[in-house]
Amino acid sequence: MSQGAQEDVSRVMGVRHVLGTGKYMGLPSMIGGKKKETFAYVKDRILKRINSWRGQALSKAGKEAMIKSMLQAIPSYIMSVYLLPDTFIKEIERMINSFWWGGRTNNKGIP
Repeated sequence: MSQGAQEDVSRVMGVRHVLGTGKYMGLPSMIGGKKKETFAYVKDRILKRINSWRGQALSKAGKEAMIKSMLQAIPSYIMSVYLLPDTFIKEIERMINSFWWGGRTNNKGIP
């Protein structure tokens, strides 16, 4: 639709013409061509959680509970609305797997 037609429709309807740059219910209202860049904040949130837990002495059961209750819940809402690229999902899985199998700074984790 041309710019003039968009302005006419917005004037007739009595609404503002805006680009979809905002968020609605925590999700971007408009998705461009680069979904990995659009949803980069998801990976940032997961990485922030993982880094906050690295200093704690968690058992395997504690790690499992953290992964299931927190890390898997972060992208699940977004994935229920948008189809994320497979490479993006694999990167999230790699982050979670490295937390699960990786150790603390003084040991090497589980081989």
